[in-house]
Amino acid sequence: MRAGRLRTGAAAAAAAVLLAAGAAGCGLASPGGGDRGPITVGTTDTVTALDPAGAYDIGSWALFGNLYQSLLTFTPGSTTPVPDAASRCGFRGRSLQTYVCALRDGLTFGNGHELTAKDVKYSFDRIRRIHAEQGPSALLSTLDAVETAGATVTFRLKVPDATFPFKIATGAGSIVDSSLYPADALRPGAEADGSGPYVLKSYRAGVRAELKPAEHYRGAVEPKGNAVDVRYFAGPAQLSEAWKRRGVEVAGRQLPPADIARRSPSDTGAKLMESSGSVARSLVFNLRDGSPVRQVAVRRAIAAVVDREALARDVHLRTVEPLYALIPQGLTGHSTSFFDAYPAPDPEKARTLLRQAGITGPVRFGLAYSKGAATDEEAALLKKQLEATGLFEVTTKHVEWAEFLAGYARGAYDTYCVSWLADFPDPDTFTTSVVGKDSALHSGYTSARVERLIRDTQQEEQRIRTSEDFRAIQKIIAEDVPLVPLWQKKEYVLGDADISGTQYLSDGTGTWRLWQLDRI
Repeated sequence: MRAGRLRTGAAAAAAAVLLAAGAAGCGLASPGGGDRGPITVGTTDTVTALDPAGAYDIGSWALFGNLYQSLLTFTPGSTTPVPDAASRCGFRGRSLQTYVCALRDGLTFGNGHELTAKDVKYSFDRIRRIHAEQGPSALLSTLDAVETAGATVTFRLKVPDATFPFKIATGAGSIVDSSLYPADALRPGAEADGSGPYVLKSYRAGVRAELKPAEHYRGAVEPKGNAVDVRYFAGPAQLSEAWKRRGVEVAGRQLPPADIARRSPSDTGAKLMESSGSVARSLVFNLRDGSPVRQVAVRRAIAAVVDREALARDVHLRTVEPLYALIPQGLTGHSTSFFDAYPAPDPEKARTLLRQAGITGPVRFGLAYSKGAATDEEAALLKKQLEATGLFEVTTKHVEWAEFLAGYARGAYDTYCVSWLADFPDPDTFTTSVVGKDSALHSGYTSARVERLIRDTQQEEQRIRTSEDFRAIQKIIAEDVPLVPLWQKKEYVLGDADISGTQYLSDGTGTWRLWQLDRI
């Protein structure tokens, strides 16, 4: 659920752009930070599950990347996955349907149990078997079977999929201890047993996760050896207040737009880092039977009215950029398909679209949203824009995060605003998972044309050659309008001046690198 390049307004002037690339290594670095206690990191993310089979959300995956190991991972500044739990991986043959990985020697979980190829197979099989409604099984839709022979793991794919290495470098590739995680159900409780650079010392949902360096870790990254105390806040205002009183040393997602916009490069005592990772926000439609927005004319009319420029300017203080396509700016294949179809807010065009479809009265529908920066103000402005035309009557509703995820999965909302953080640095993460037939957004949208184009892009190992197909997908989405892209933003991290590594904490790879943080 998780790269734009243009800068806007004061936020860009305040931010330091991530340009550095990290080097891969093995084993633990010597501990840093002395006896000054754990580094405290604040976030508004919500962890919905500690079991990788049960979550496909930003907060959970941020934690997974530190507690669990995947066969592959991404190092800072790189868009190509490198071996982590694996010593090497690669496609066998030219068909892109057989992917083989050999495990590193001496891998163990934090509890001391040996990590074997059996655990790898078990981890992938259980995600697909459990097929949790809020889990990551959609990312593994091309996987047919997993086979093992000694320390070798072979993935058999149903169809060619050049993006498969990217997918198994995400939270969907988290390796669990087969002796502790049920084969056909999620593991209950507040424990996690992985082989990542950290072990979970203690966890209190919605409050705190205490992480300590894992002495057993062997992989691609070089942890600094610092304990980390992740503190969870109910919203941006609470995180901002904690930062101001220095209750946290690092503040990640989501600070209020005003906090970002007013930062100055001359400010002392703190550093604001801007990453290349892109978050895309969309208004998603429920296309199930009975939904008031099921008719394409209604969705097109809404698309014709939405004023993204006003959202970026008046709500987000230009810390975001208007987005006019499914794929954010900065990724291969980005287009302006929605701008081409709806170049400016046009109530008369919306009125004509509805009249031609035989719709005469105001269209009444609900708009649900959950936590995030300025979400109340955003929903209020969307409601105002739509209702000002006289064509719509909108009821907005804020829903708590866990309930929100479950709600849109079962079709409880007519429309809903969702932010999508790239899972990996490839446009497939904004197509397959968002508008594919097994979409994690559960909108009910399906398109045979889109599916064919997605499969075509997955058969191309040279990703730059997929541009035209991705542009074609976006043109179809602008015609079918299963969603309306609203804006995209980079990620911002605010850190104390004596904390290093904040520029590596997050980027367009979807990885949250707590192990990069250190004290100067």
